[in-house]
Amino acid sequence: MTALKSANLALAFVLELCVLAALAYWGYTTGATNGTVLQIGLCIVLPVIGIGVWAVWGAPQSKRRLTGVGLLILRVVFFGIGALALILAGQTGLGVVLGLISALNIGLIYAWRQDTKVDSPSAT
Repeated sequence: MTALKSANLALAFVLELCVLAALAYWGYTTGATNGTVLQIGLCIVLPVIGIGVWAVWGAPQSKRRLTGVGLLILRVVFFGIGALALILAGQTGLGVVLGLISALNIGLIYAWRQDTKVDSPSAT
C-alpha cells in the first residue's frame, strides 16, 4: 500500500506539471491569432502565474499553504483550469483525461489522508 501512496503523490506532481504545460499550450494557441509577441508572451506568462499560485498556496513546504477545504478548492480549481485550457485549445480528449485523472488523484489524496505537510508524522 505504501508504494501506491507514493505513486499517487508522484502522480500529483506530474499532474501539476501537466497543468503548467496545458496553460502554456493554451496561451500559445490563443495568442497565435493576435501575433507572435502575444503568443510567446502568453505561453510564458500563464505557466509562471500557475507556478506562483501553486508555490504560495499549494506546495507542501509553503509557509502559506492552504489546508482543509481551502486546499481542496485550490486543487479542484487548479487542475480544472488545466483541463479547461486543453479543451479550449482544441485538445478535448486530453482535457477530459487530465480532468478525470486529476479527480481520481485528488480523491485518493483525501481518502489516504495525504493532504498533510510532507514533514508531518501523519503524512504516510
